[in-house]
Amino acid sequence: MRLPAKAVSLVVAATTVAATGLIAVIHGGQATSETAAVSSELCIVAPPTPYDARSGLPMHAPRSIPADARCPVCGMYPARSPRWAAQLVFNDGAAHFFDSPINLFVFISKVERFSKGYSASDVAASYVTDFGSGQWTEARRAVFVHGSNAMGPMRDGDLPAFADRQAAEAFAKNRGGKVLSFQQITPEILRQLDRNVHHHH
Repeated sequence: MRLPAKAVSLVVAATTVAATGLIAVIHGGQATSETAAVSSELCIVAPPTPYDARSGLPMHAPRSIPADARCPVCGMYPARSPRWAAQLVFNDGAAHFFDSPINLFVFISKVERFSKGYSASDVAASYVTDFGSGQWTEARRAVFVHGSNAMGPMRDGDLPAFADRQAAEAFAKNRGGKVLSFQQITPEILRQLDRNVHHHH
Protein backbone atom coordinates (compact mmCIF):
# COMPACT_ATOMS: atom_id res chain seq x y z
CA MET A 1 0.00 0.00 0.00
CA ARG A 2 1.37 3.40 -0.98
CA LEU A 3 1.38 6.00 1.78
CA PRO A 4 0.27 9.58 1.06
CA ALA A 5 3.12 12.08 0.51
CA LYS A 6 2.37 13.79 3.85
CA ALA A 7 2.62 10.47 5.74
CA VAL A 8 5.88 9.62 3.96
CA SER A 9 7.24 13.04 4.92
CA LEU A 10 6.42 12.46 8.60
CA VAL A 11 8.04 9.02 8.55
CA VAL A 12 11.20 10.41 6.92
CA ALA A 13 11.32 13.31 9.38
CA ALA A 14 10.93 10.96 12.37
CA THR A 15 13.62 8.64 10.98
CA THR A 16 15.98 11.57 10.51
CA VAL A 17 15.49 12.75 14.10
CA ALA A 18 15.97 9.22 15.42
CA ALA A 19 19.12 8.65 13.36
CA THR A 20 20.60 11.95 14.50
CA GLY A 21 19.85 11.12 18.13
CA LEU A 22 21.40 7.66 17.81
CA ILE A 23 24.60 9.09 16.37
CA ALA A 24 24.75 11.58 19.23
CA VAL A 25 24.39 8.74 21.78
CA ILE A 26 27.14 6.76 20.07
CA HIS A 27 29.41 9.78 20.36
CA GLY A 28 28.79 10.16 24.09
CA GLY A 29 25.80 12.46 23.84
CA GLN A 30 27.74 15.08 21.89
CA ALA A 31 26.54 16.31 18.50
CA THR A 32 29.47 15.94 16.11
CA SER A 33 30.24 17.17 12.61
CA GLU A 34 29.14 13.73 11.35
CA THR A 35 25.81 14.22 13.10
CA ALA A 36 25.33 17.59 11.42
CA ALA A 37 26.27 16.08 8.06
CA VAL A 38 23.65 13.34 8.40
CA SER A 39 20.88 15.75 9.39
CA SER A 40 21.71 18.16 6.55
CA GLU A 41 21.88 15.46 3.89
CA LEU A 42 18.57 13.75 4.70
CA CYS A 43 15.72 15.66 3.07
CA ILE A 44 12.01 15.21 2.60
CA VAL A 45 11.54 14.74 -1.13
CA ALA A 46 8.20 15.23 -2.87
CA PRO A 47 7.55 12.37 -5.29
CA PRO A 48 6.10 13.11 -8.74
CA THR A 49 2.33 12.80 -9.19
CA PRO A 50 1.52 9.89 -11.54
CA TYR A 51 -0.51 10.48 -14.69
CA ASP A 52 -4.20 9.60 -14.31
CA ALA A 53 -5.67 8.47 -17.63
CA ARG A 54 -9.17 8.93 -16.16
CA SER A 55 -8.61 12.69 -16.19
CA GLY A 56 -9.21 12.74 -19.93
CA LEU A 57 -6.19 15.03 -20.39
CA PRO A 58 -3.41 14.26 -22.88
CA MET A 59 -0.44 12.74 -21.06
CA HIS A 60 1.80 15.80 -21.38
CA ALA A 61 -0.84 18.52 -21.00
CA PRO A 62 -0.84 20.86 -17.98
CA ARG A 63 -3.13 19.77 -15.17
CA SER A 64 -4.68 21.14 -12.00
CA ILE A 65 -2.40 21.20 -8.98
CA PRO A 66 -3.37 18.68 -6.29
CA ALA A 67 -3.91 20.39 -2.93
CA ASP A 68 -1.38 18.08 -1.25
CA ALA A 69 1.33 18.30 -3.94
CA ARG A 70 4.62 19.68 -2.63
CA CYS A 71 7.32 21.52 -4.50
CA PRO A 72 10.31 19.13 -4.78
CA VAL A 73 12.75 22.04 -4.45
CA CYS A 74 11.46 23.90 -1.37
CA GLY A 75 8.68 21.73 0.08
CA MET A 76 5.93 24.37 -0.18
CA TYR A 77 2.41 23.64 -1.46
CA PRO A 78 2.06 25.17 -4.98
CA ALA A 79 -1.75 25.05 -4.88
CA ARG A 80 -1.60 27.81 -2.25
CA SER A 81 0.11 30.21 -4.68
CA PRO A 82 -1.65 29.60 -8.01
CA ARG A 83 -0.55 32.91 -9.54
CA TRP A 84 3.10 31.83 -9.30
CA ALA A 85 2.80 28.08 -9.83
CA ALA A 86 4.69 26.04 -12.41
CA GLN A 87 4.72 22.38 -13.38
CA LEU A 88 6.86 19.88 -15.25
CA VAL A 89 5.70 16.68 -16.93
CA PHE A 90 7.94 13.69 -17.65
CA ASN A 91 7.67 11.41 -20.69
CA ASP A 92 5.73 8.85 -18.62
CA GLY A 93 3.14 11.49 -17.64
CA ALA A 94 4.29 11.90 -14.03
CA ALA A 95 4.34 15.55 -12.96
CA HIS A 96 6.05 17.79 -10.44
CA PHE A 97 4.50 21.06 -9.26
CA PHE A 98 6.44 24.14 -8.15
CA ASP A 99 5.46 27.15 -6.07
CA SER A 100 7.31 29.52 -8.43
CA PRO A 101 9.12 29.75 -11.77
CA ILE A 102 12.44 29.99 -9.91
CA ASN A 103 12.03 26.52 -8.48
CA LEU A 104 11.06 25.14 -11.90
CA PHE A 105 14.32 26.51 -13.33
CA VAL A 106 16.35 25.14 -10.41
CA PHE A 107 14.72 21.72 -10.85
CA ILE A 108 15.36 21.63 -14.61
CA SER A 109 19.04 22.38 -14.00
CA LYS A 110 19.38 19.41 -11.59
CA VAL A 111 16.59 16.91 -12.33
CA GLU A 112 18.51 13.90 -10.99
CA ARG A 113 19.12 15.67 -7.67
CA PHE A 114 15.45 16.37 -6.99
CA SER A 115 13.64 13.40 -8.57
CA LYS A 116 15.23 9.98 -8.23
CA GLY A 117 15.07 7.86 -11.35
CA TYR A 118 14.57 10.79 -13.74
CA SER A 119 16.96 12.94 -15.78
CA ALA A 120 16.70 16.03 -17.97
CA SER A 121 16.14 13.79 -21.00
CA ASP A 122 12.91 12.51 -19.38
CA VAL A 123 11.28 15.97 -19.36
CA ALA A 124 8.46 16.14 -21.91
CA ALA A 125 6.96 19.56 -21.09
CA SER A 126 7.06 22.39 -18.58
CA TYR A 127 4.53 25.12 -17.85
CA VAL A 128 4.28 28.37 -15.92
CA THR A 129 1.24 30.37 -14.89
CA ASP A 130 0.60 33.54 -16.87
CA PHE A 131 0.76 36.19 -14.14
CA GLY A 132 -2.04 38.20 -15.73
CA SER A 133 -4.57 35.59 -16.87
CA GLY A 134 -3.78 32.74 -14.48
CA GLN A 135 -3.66 30.31 -17.42
CA TRP A 136 -0.94 27.74 -18.06
CA THR A 137 1.57 28.59 -20.78
CA GLU A 138 4.57 26.65 -22.07
CA ALA A 139 7.60 27.70 -20.05
CA ARG A 140 9.98 27.75 -23.01
CA ARG A 141 7.71 30.16 -24.89
CA ALA A 142 7.00 32.38 -21.90
CA VAL A 143 8.77 35.60 -20.94
CA PHE A 144 9.74 36.52 -17.39
CA VAL A 145 10.27 39.77 -15.50
CA HIS A 146 13.44 39.82 -13.44
CA GLY A 147 13.97 42.48 -10.77
CA SER A 148 10.40 43.72 -10.27
CA ASN A 149 8.91 44.65 -6.90
CA ALA A 150 6.45 41.74 -7.08
CA MET A 151 7.00 39.43 -4.12
CA GLY A 152 6.73 35.70 -4.77
CA PRO A 153 5.34 32.97 -2.48
CA MET A 154 8.35 33.28 -0.16
CA ARG A 155 7.81 37.04 0.12
CA ASP A 156 10.88 37.96 -1.87
CA GLY A 157 11.90 38.56 -5.49
CA ASP A 158 10.72 36.08 -8.10
CA LEU A 159 10.15 35.71 -11.84
CA PRO A 160 6.53 36.54 -12.76
CA ALA A 161 5.79 34.81 -16.07
CA PHE A 162 3.77 35.97 -19.07
CA ALA A 163 2.60 34.33 -22.29
CA ASP A 164 2.70 37.70 -24.06
CA ARG A 165 5.77 39.97 -24.26
CA GLN A 166 3.66 43.13 -24.43
CA ALA A 167 1.95 42.23 -21.18
CA ALA A 168 5.34 41.53 -19.58
CA GLU A 169 6.71 44.87 -20.76
CA ALA A 170 3.65 46.71 -19.39
CA PHE A 171 4.15 44.91 -16.07
CA ALA A 172 7.85 45.84 -15.99
CA LYS A 173 7.00 49.47 -16.73
CA ASN A 174 4.67 49.58 -13.71
CA ARG A 175 6.53 47.31 -11.31
CA GLY A 176 10.14 47.57 -12.45
CA GLY A 177 12.42 44.86 -13.79
CA LYS A 178 13.64 43.56 -17.11
CA VAL A 179 11.81 41.24 -19.53
CA LEU A 180 13.74 38.04 -20.30
CA SER A 181 13.06 34.96 -22.39
CA PHE A 182 13.31 31.42 -20.98
CA GLN A 183 16.76 31.07 -22.54
CA GLN A 184 17.95 34.29 -20.86
CA ILE A 185 17.39 33.02 -17.33
CA THR A 186 21.02 32.26 -16.52
CA PRO A 187 22.55 30.26 -13.65
CA GLU A 188 23.76 33.58 -12.20
CA ILE A 189 20.18 34.95 -12.07
CA LEU A 190 19.06 31.74 -10.36
CA ARG A 191 21.86 32.03 -7.79
CA GLN A 192 20.69 35.55 -6.98
CA LEU A 193 17.06 34.50 -6.57
CA ASP A 194 17.17 30.92 -5.27
CA ARG A 195 16.22 30.85 -1.57
CA ASN A 196 17.20 27.17 -1.41
CA VAL A 197 20.84 27.66 -2.37
CA HIS A 198 21.95 26.10 0.95
CA HIS A 199 19.31 23.36 0.88
CA HIS A 200 21.10 20.08 0.21
CA HIS A 201 19.57 16.92 -1.31
